[in-house]
This record gives sequence, C-alpha cells and structure tokens, in this order.
Amino acid sequence: MTNAHVLPSDASTGDAPALVVQIRQPSGEWQIRPARVVGTNPGRDLALLRMEGPPGSVVRLGDSRAVREGAELAFMGFPIGGVLGFSVVTHRATVSSITSAALPSPSAGRLSEQAIRGLRGGTFEIFQLDATAYPGNSGGPLFDPNTGDVVGVLNMVLIKGTRESALSQPSGISYAIPSVHIQELMERLR
Repeated sequence: MTNAHVLPSDASTGDAPALVVQIRQPSGEWQIRPARVVGTNPGRDLALLRMEGPPGSVVRLGDSRAVREGAELAFMGFPIGGVLGFSVVTHRATVSSITSAALPSPSAGRLSEQAIRGLRGGTFEIFQLDATAYPGNSGGPLFDPNTGDVVGVLNMVLIKGTRESALSQPSGISYAIPSVHIQELMERLR
C-alpha cells in the first residue's frame, strides 16, 4: 500500500511491472522487487501494489477507528532519498487532531480542480500529526510502536511557503490516511 500521488504517471494496472519496491530480507539486506499497481482509490490517495516473488514480512492492519487525539504513533519512509540515500528512517508522532481531509477554501479563486473533486467526493477523517515528514515519507506506514499495527499511510506535509521550504523550514505538521480506507480498498479489490 502506498499513496496514489507517488506513482509515476505512466504506472498502469497492466501485467508489465512499472515499479519497484524495497523489502528487507531476514538477513537484514535490502532486496529490490518489481511491482505493479493492483488498484487505486484516488479520492483517498491510496494505491495497492503487488510485488513479485515470495511474500515479505507480514504487518497487521490495525483499526484506525480506535486511534484518538494524543495517541503516540510512528511512521517510516525514505525521506529525501535522493540526498540522504535510500535508508529507511523512523519518526515518532503524536496525533494532534482527527480532522476533515476536504477543508474548505478561503475563496473561490483558490479552489483547485483537485479540491473541487475532493469536496464532491465527500469529506473523510484524516490524522494530523505533530511530526516533520519530508518528500520520500509519503506512502510509508503509520503504526503503533508498541504493537506494530499499521493504522494509516503517511500522506502529506503542511508546507508554509514554496515546496523547497519543506526542506529548509519544515512545518512540523504532517497528515496520514487512516487504515479504515486501506481495508476498504483491499475489500473492493478482492
């Protein structure tokens, strides 16, 4: 599972692998495997991938409906991979708020096509985290560090200025899609 927005524009749901995923082997070494898109939910910015080869390590999908404001969670990803190298990094986060993902725009002039589609599709709850995430964290798991249960997918970062300022002046506010939407996508694709 990852975010739909991290997929290349030419990624298809056909049989030819267009993507790769990295998984850690029991030996601790990383292995790169071809993957393909099985299905997406663009309204929730989710994409389900299927990787070639034997299954990787199993993670349990937790119930995001049990997550409350103030909960201590963690997320993983490959932040700024092109600069820092492709090493997985883990960050701690507190759920600051459980808020609506389709926030109204302050003026009609600032409405984008994507925002209008989101509003038509209805609002849904999203986790606001008090953690700094960077490009490369999107699509990574949000999990309970005590149980390992995945309760969401890291989705976006609040940017205070330009996209470049996310690196030099991070906001410390990130968002994650709750796992209930992961479960819905998986059930729809069965």
